[in-house]
Amino acid sequence: MICAAVSLTFAVFAGSSPPVAADGLPELGDASRVDLSPQLERKIGERIFNDIRVREPSYVDDPEINDYLNLLGGRLVAASSNAAGDYYFFAIRDNTVNAFAMFGGFIGVNTGTLLTAQSESELAGVIAHEISHVSQNHLARQIAREKQSSIATMVAMAVGVLAARSNSQVASATIASAQAASIQSQLAYSRDFEREADRLGYQTLAKAGYDVRGMGDFFGRMQLAGRVYENNAPVYLRSHPLTVERISDMQNRSQDASYRQVADSVDFHLVRAKLRAQAATPGEAVSEFSKLLREKKYASEVATRYGLAYSLLQAKDLAAAQKELGALLALKASSPMIAGLAARTEIAAGNQAGATKIYRDALQRYPQSKALVYGYADALLAGRQYEQSLKFLDSQLQLYSADYKLYGLQAKTFAALGKRLQQHRSQAESYLLLGQLGAAVEQLQFAQQAGDGDFFEKSAVDARLRDLRKLLAEEVNEKKRNGG
Repeated sequence: MICAAVSLTFAVFAGSSPPVAADGLPELGDASRVDLSPQLERKIGERIFNDIRVREPSYVDDPEINDYLNLLGGRLVAASSNAAGDYYFFAIRDNTVNAFAMFGGFIGVNTGTLLTAQSESELAGVIAHEISHVSQNHLARQIAREKQSSIATMVAMAVGVLAARSNSQVASATIASAQAASIQSQLAYSRDFEREADRLGYQTLAKAGYDVRGMGDFFGRMQLAGRVYENNAPVYLRSHPLTVERISDMQNRSQDASYRQVADSVDFHLVRAKLRAQAATPGEAVSEFSKLLREKKYASEVATRYGLAYSLLQAKDLAAAQKELGALLALKASSPMIAGLAARTEIAAGNQAGATKIYRDALQRYPQSKALVYGYADALLAGRQYEQSLKFLDSQLQLYSADYKLYGLQAKTFAALGKRLQQHRSQAESYLLLGQLGAAVEQLQFAQQAGDGDFFEKSAVDARLRDLRKLLAEEVNEKKRNGG
């Protein structure tokens, strides 16, 4: 589903004449210029993505799931035609099969796609296809075909197309505007763009070491589904029109390639198990995974036991969760998700020190796992190890300076220590990274009024507040210039 937030953003564009900038979008510059620079595309993408993760309830705010998507996506990007590109992958909780590329390298994947893919190579094929749409600037090129359009109009159309691609029901309301005909004509990528994304996606899939048959297999099933559903075809087919020619091209490429069996990663199965558990009540999930284990109907015993242990913990059956976790650990599988589940089980048992140790040890093996980073910081906070928490968070912010959650955890730690100026200062940075400039300014004003902090800290707050007030004034003036 694409989000109501995006639809609202589009409404700001489409409801005015002449077209104007959406709330918070950056300065669009010369209206006669039809090309969007990579920097401008990134800024637009960040604005839309911030709307999604702040306002869209279907956004999956689960660091383990998004860690997996970014690990898989990162492997594909490294093998793509634009290995230096800046990408971010995220999940939308929707059982329909869909994936979509936005401006600036933001790529969304519906949970239905994760659950429908029958192998990791199939999922990788879908994502490689979307990466190719980004690397070849298909969205910008598609919108720019309207040669007489201003950039503001093109961006309006892009947001409308994005809304339509992710949710056909939202689309019908979204495109009911003066620009409806123009947007409707661009709901689907052109056949040339789709063929190009197929070809480059195939090359990316092969270079990344996945089974190249995955792309053809997945799209072939989508084509079959389109025949079955007829006028109610899956959303993915409406935004990525399949043809017999495209399917034949994919299958021919696969036949020419040497056979290569590629095993799915453990995390592919674990993520799917977690999504299945989250899609039901804890009790229903416990019953489902118990039955699968009893009847031995599973592709991965590790993932099925993980799903059962996770569901038991959600059901607050601690003793059963501990027992099932023991059976899971006995299988000797290694994953940051398993470590995270073990730590959360220790927390539920009241063993905060044990959880902290699990997180600390797991981070030695998986230092790039954001889920473990957040979990460890939370565990240090809960254990009142505030100074150690601040030291750890500072080291992480040196690596990930654009992570709003790290600043939020830092703010919580300063609050626990009674350092109000620093608390509000960190919270301001968190809001700023979420695109909430007004809230960031307010937090810095609170920091000025906190009454603590030394001269240097106060001076830093004053300087930062001047900078953000200037940005806020520019944003307000831009809206006025555009009639907003």
